[in-house]
Parts: sequence; C-alpha cells; structure tokens
Amino acid sequence: MIGIVYPQTRKGDVVETIHGVTVADPYRWLENDVREDAEVAQWVDAQNEVSGAFLDALPGTQWFKERMTALYDYERIGVPTSREGEYFYSKNDGLQPQSVLYVRRGLDGDERVLIDPNTWSDDGATALAEYVPSEDGSKLLYAIQDGGSDWRTLKVLDVATGEILDDTIEWVKFSSLDWAKDGSGFYYSRFPASEEGGKFIGLNTNQAVYFHRLGTSQDDDQLVFARPDNPDLNNTATVSDDGRYLITSSSTGTDGWETAVIDLATHRMKAVVIEPGVDYETSYVGNDGSTFFFQTNRDAQRGGIFKVDIDDPELARTWVIPEDQAVLIDADHVGGRLIAQYLVDVKSEARIYDMNGTMLRTVDLPGIGSAGGFGGSPDKPETFYSFSSFGRPSTIYRYDIDSGTSEVWAAPEVAFDPDNYVTEQVFYTSKDGTRIPMFITKRADVTGPVPTLLYGYGGFNISVRPGFSPTRIAWMDAGGAYAVANIRGGGEYGKAWHDGGRRFNKQNVFDDFAAAGEWLKANGVTTADGLAIEGRSNGGLLVGASINQRPDLFDAGHAAVGVMDMVRFDQFTAGRYWVDDYNYPAKEQDFKHNLTFSPYHNVKAQIDYPAVLVTTADTDDRVVPGHSFKYVAMLQEKAGPGDEPLLIRIETRAGHGSGKPTDKIIEEAADVAAFLAHFTGLKTPQGE
Repeated sequence: MIGIVYPQTRKGDVVETIHGVTVADPYRWLENDVREDAEVAQWVDAQNEVSGAFLDALPGTQWFKERMTALYDYERIGVPTSREGEYFYSKNDGLQPQSVLYVRRGLDGDERVLIDPNTWSDDGATALAEYVPSEDGSKLLYAIQDGGSDWRTLKVLDVATGEILDDTIEWVKFSSLDWAKDGSGFYYSRFPASEEGGKFIGLNTNQAVYFHRLGTSQDDDQLVFARPDNPDLNNTATVSDDGRYLITSSSTGTDGWETAVIDLATHRMKAVVIEPGVDYETSYVGNDGSTFFFQTNRDAQRGGIFKVDIDDPELARTWVIPEDQAVLIDADHVGGRLIAQYLVDVKSEARIYDMNGTMLRTVDLPGIGSAGGFGGSPDKPETFYSFSSFGRPSTIYRYDIDSGTSEVWAAPEVAFDPDNYVTEQVFYTSKDGTRIPMFITKRADVTGPVPTLLYGYGGFNISVRPGFSPTRIAWMDAGGAYAVANIRGGGEYGKAWHDGGRRFNKQNVFDDFAAAGEWLKANGVTTADGLAIEGRSNGGLLVGASINQRPDLFDAGHAAVGVMDMVRFDQFTAGRYWVDDYNYPAKEQDFKHNLTFSPYHNVKAQIDYPAVLVTTADTDDRVVPGHSFKYVAMLQEKAGPGDEPLLIRIETRAGHGSGKPTDKIIEEAADVAAFLAHFTGLKTPQGE
C-alpha cells in the first residue's frame, strides 16, 4: 500500500438477522459519538495521523493551497434583504473565516457592520446562519451555528443600537423563521431537548411550531402548531404577505409535505388543509386576502402555480401558471407580480407574470448559468438576484419589476479572467437509453484528453446547476477538466426525473454516473486512467456505490460526508427524513433492495479498488460521521492487491458543510485536489 500502514480497527461481533437475511456489522461501535467514546476518538486520531502524513507529502498539496487561497481572496457579497429602506446583506472581504452581516440605509447609504461572527470564537468555527429582519427593519432575528452543527441558537438584535436583546431560543433545527408583521415576536420550530449524550447522533422527532413574544422567556413560548399524532413529522411555518395567516408545512421526508393555512385573526388554530398528505410539494407563494397562490407539482410534474380561496368550502383550484416544458423551481410575489424561476436544460430562466398568469416578459439574464434570489415585498417593485456560472462568481443585480430593467448592485473583482474558461453542455445515453445532460468546463487553452473530475449528486429533487467555486477553478488552472453529470434523482427535469432515481429506481443513479464516466473516456475528454469522481452527502453515497460497482472505470474517488450504511441510516438525527429517497429499512422489500447497493455492505475482499479519500467531520449531525468511519474501516479491512490508498480525513469543529470557516475549506479542498490529481496524473504547474 505504497508504504501505508492502516491503523488497526477492532472488529466487533454484531450480526443480525433482518427480514431473514444475516447482516454483519462488525464496525457498529464506530457509530458512537467521538465526544462520548474514547475508543472512537483514538481511532479518529490514528486515521488522521495516517491520512495527514500522506496528504502533506503529496507534491501538489502546497500549490493547490496557495492557488485556492489566491482565488478565494475576493470580496463576496450576498443578495440583500430590504425592509423599509434598510438593506441587510452579508459580505466577506475574501479570506475572513466567516462572512460579516452589514446594513445600509438606502441603496447608496453608508454601510455599517451589524454582526461580525469572526469575533465569536478563536477558531472561526462559529457562524452566523439564518437571519430575518422584522417588517419595519428595527429588529433582526438571527441564528448562531457552532462547529458546523445543524443545531441553532436564536438571538435578537436592535438594528439601530446594535444591542443584543435577552431573548434566547435553543433546540432549533431545520426551522423556518418568520416575524409577526407587528414585530411583537416571531415564529420558529424546535425539537424537545435531546437526551444526555444524544445531541449529535440521536433521532430528531416531535418538532413543533412556537411563537416567541419579545421580552419573554422561551419557557413561555406559545405552541402554535404540532402533530402529536405523528411524531415523525417535520413541522415549519411562514407568515402570509398580509400577516393574517400562518402557512404550515408538515413532512415525513423530503419529497412532499402537507400544506395548511391557519387564520391568526380568529385566534382559532384549526388549519385549512390545502394539500393533504405528503406526496406532493405545495408551497406558499403569496396571497391577496383569502385568495392564495401556491406552487405545486400535483398534476404538474414540472411545476405550476394555482390559486385557491381558502374561504371556499370546496377549495377549488384554478391554474394561474400551468405546467410548462421548463421546470418551475421557485416563485415569489413581488410588486404585484409573480416572478417564476425555471430550469431549461439545467440553465436558469426567470419570467414575470401578472397575477392572472399572463407572462409579461423574461428577465434578461447575463448568460448561461444560475440565478437565485428574487425575493421582496408584494407592494414594492424592487427585487435582487444573483447570477453565476462555472467560470464567473456571483454578481448581484437589482431588478425593477415595473420597468423590467436590471442594474449591477455588487460585482466581484477577481484575479483571473472569467473568459479564460469555457463550458459546453453535452448529452449522453445511460444504460436504459435515458438521455442525460452533462456540463464540461476547462480552460480555453486546454486541448486533448486531460485528467477530469466528474461530480454528481442524484437525489432529493436537488438540481446541480452551473455555479462558481474557487476550488474548481484551481483544478482547471492545473490543466484539468471539470464535469457535472445531471443524473436522475435530482430535479433537473421535474418530478419524473426525481422519481427515476429514488427508492427502487436508485440503481439508475449509479448507472447514469457510470455512463457519464464512460462517455468522458470514449470521447477523449479524459485520459484512459485520469477520471476522478466526487460527491457530497447523497453524492458521497453515489461515489461509494459507484466505486464498489465499477472499480475498473474510476481512477480515484472522493466521497464527502456520505450516507454509507443504507440499512441503519434512519436511526440517526435527520436520517428518518430520507426515506422518501432511500426507502424504509424496516420494510422487507425496501431493506433487501437497499442491501444491493449500500456502500458499507458491498465492499468486496481482494478487489483492486482505485484510490479513495473519504472526508467527514466530527460535528456532522446530519449525516453522522459513523457512516464514513464504518465504510473506511471496511475498505481498509478488505483492501485488495493494488497499491492505491484508502484513506479518511476527519475535520474537527466542523459539520456537514455549512458554517465551515474559509481556512478550513481551503485546507480540505487542497488536500482533496492534490489527492485526486496525484492518482489521475494531473501535474500542477510546479510539477510533481
């Protein structure tokens, strides 16, 4: 193993018979929380010592670190939120660990720092997560995220004085946040306090919506909405445009949710159910009195918008914007218009409609890429959006919905020429004949087959759109190509595309990804032995399963924070939400299907696997690190005769990804890029 001696990992004797199938789980002890189990902590230290020494010695590590540091060193500004002339936005001067929240009075007013989370911790790992200004802009509700955890602590700040109020809310996770229109308090969702030792690995159940009145204790918060009949439901809420109603969403997973409306003015908490059950995605867009507008994929697999009068006993629906060939991904009620965001072959398009569904115009976007934002007030014509592509970082635009004009509000200045990078979109054929799109980006002067990094996700109705990343630019600056395969399981072509890659269709995801790799090699994009693959979270599952199934095709792999045990994923934290995509392991048919592709359970002995680097973090309480720990332990146990390393890099004081400080992002990305470059033959400019 090129001189690598893997740490000894104790094998347990856990063997279970599940639905008549004998399942060995020798590394179950690695599921324990590293904070609570000294043996797991020792194993983490030992693995990091081995992988750290290997990664530090790679010739490209320092070059990638220096290049990524230079590429990250530019001012990044987020899409602003406006309240009564106050503009709130995040900004990072380039290498700050965390972005800083600013406020500006008027479009051209002087900016001032409102919250600087870089003062919150010595290691930069405490982040400002979500924030919501009150309707009049006088107060700011914000969430603190520590060490990458999904748990949030909520606080309130006086915008004029900068004073932090005494209000403190704990045990918040996966919550929407919204103010009452009169600023008296806010709505949020929380879970019961975790049992001792279970905060980072225990199941999250019994989420409920509460109202917190400013100046009171959390103990006095009013329970607004809960579903004690079904503790597995995730319950969130948002306030209507006019402040009279509360729109609730209840889901068991990620594929659909029950949508209901509560009339706050009557003080009766009986909800009017708009979308019963959890089979469809029906989301609030806006309202005019009792007439509500909802985005849905019921009877519209690519999405549409209907209106309904909630005072109508029949709740009769009328299509305002019917289903289109393009995929509707989001909609907003701004300035008396509807702004609908679409995907057209995975590229952004934004359209403006009147409230009757007549299309007025499209937004003149600056090219092929991804747009986002478009929030605002229903009675003001101003909105903001961002636009980026693989070679261009986000530029922020202000859009006037009355005139239909865009103007640049904040444009980054970068130390490279975006025109030096070119993107093409190709379409290839998967195993079952399905046509799959793929983006390929590289430096304009790069020709011929080159080492290529192929990225995929393929799950949870999430579309992987063109977007900017300094780490990808560094890979291309070294001479490599970067490819994104828009495989099934995502939302690129609507509900049917998602359905084609989830539950009992999950194998299509792996087949689509393998077909992408075969196309890249057959068409001379990559070299015969120069194809690396990468994926995060559900994409980590993709990489693990793909390497198990096609070790002959892929030459190196990076599986980040992946779901690797498809038998027990629903036993931890948020895992129970994933059954819409991953099946129900408690059901026999589901369990047996999952066992066919579960990365942990399908590592074979004496197989010549390609080089594999797994990354995770000790505070990942979404996909608990035990998934990655067990998978790597199994890989190292069954390593074949080849000499490629099978390593794991475990970050401390970090989680699933959000809130990670810039320096840690760069260090990890440089390690990963150097690893993949080394095993695909990509030579960094300083040479290897």
